[in-house]
Amino acid sequence: QVQLVESGGGSVQAGGSLRLSCAASGDTDRGIYMSWFRQAPGKEREGVAAIYTGGGIPYYTDSVKGRFTISQDNTKNTLLLQMNSLKPEDTAMYYCAATSPYPSGDIFASATYQYWGQGTQVTVSS
Repeated sequence: QVQLVESGGGSVQAGGSLRLSCAASGDTDRGIYMSWFRQAPGKEREGVAAIYTGGGIPYYTDSVKGRFTISQDNTKNTLLLQMNSLKPEDTAMYYCAATSPYPSGDIFASATYQYWGQGTQVTVSS
């Protein structure tokens, strides 16, 4: 079992930055695959960024490449998402997700993940 708790959401103007954190606890010692998803009102949940905590390259959806950076703080078992140059279309509820072992399915598909956080709201105004 893995427990996830997000924090760091808020309201910013377009062009601003936010950093989201996801504290993971439980069965994380063997390495887990973690991702950030987001869901805007009336839209489907979409994968934003993903990384394997045991080491590996990060993946990003096209709309955030060059603006968002996913990373991990191993000392604190925390997943981070640095979001720069935010746009109004980035407004959504952001969720942290995790799965173990290494997934064989689409890393940006919700069904791939077993564990989810409660979400943190990001609002970007123009």
